[in-house]
Amino acid sequence: MTAQKVGIDAGGSLIKIAFQERDVMHYKKYPIGELESAFSWLKAVAPNVMAALTGGKAHIVQEKFFPNGTIVPEFQATCEGVRLFLLEEGKKTPDPYIIVNVGTGTSWHLVDGESYERILGSGVGGGTFMGLGTILTNESGFQHLTEMAVKGQKENLDLLVKDIYESDEPPINGDLTAANFAKGLNVKHSGADRMAALTNMIAETIMLLTVQAAAIHQVKQIVFIGSSLIGNPFLTESLETYMKMLGLQSMFLKNGEYCGAVGALLSI
Repeated sequence: MTAQKVGIDAGGSLIKIAFQERDVMHYKKYPIGELESAFSWLKAVAPNVMAALTGGKAHIVQEKFFPNGTIVPEFQATCEGVRLFLLEEGKKTPDPYIIVNVGTGTSWHLVDGESYERILGSGVGGGTFMGLGTILTNESGFQHLTEMAVKGQKENLDLLVKDIYESDEPPINGDLTAANFAKGLNVKHSGADRMAALTNMIAETIMLLTVQAAAIHQVKQIVFIGSSLIGNPFLTESLETYMKMLGLQSMFLKNGEYCGAVGALLSI
């Protein structure tokens, strides 16, 4: 590694690292529990690297590994990273637009020209997926839980609108959720069904908050980023479906989980 600058996003669950080498951007990520090995590697291959840090654990990383590193406000880093990725992917968004960052929790940012502000936050996100998913299934591992969700049937646990109306014609889409997990132990279901229902509940929560924020700020374009969306097809497809249903345009960035790290890197 010959890079002299590095951007680091030290979040609640993952450490994301971005650095440029020979005009090519490289990305690495590590579980927060592997912090020591992540930065021992970085300091070994690039002992004099300049670091810009962001995220909830940025000060801890700075104090322990990069005392001369700079701290970049998390929301600034996120929005600047999104701008760069939108440009690189050739995607145009009319101002204003909303960034939905699905990490350990979920944050909403309003971007209007050069200005941006955090407008909303929720504790429902990737941490919910991992924590409650493990409790509900006695299984662990992000990839494993996402694979279970894809195989499950949420309707085996969720009470749908058509379940309430039975033979009558429902006034809204019958496949919409009337009550999450309402069927409980009354019906037979699997661990995969629980993960599907949980993922759907997370998607619905994010959708409901997003549509309210979009209405308040008169926005139609939503940009989704965050590590909890990567390799999680059930969640991303559910969000995309709900956004389309509500008349909102959704966009998922290819390397959206690294927006914070890239935004920090841009500050050097």
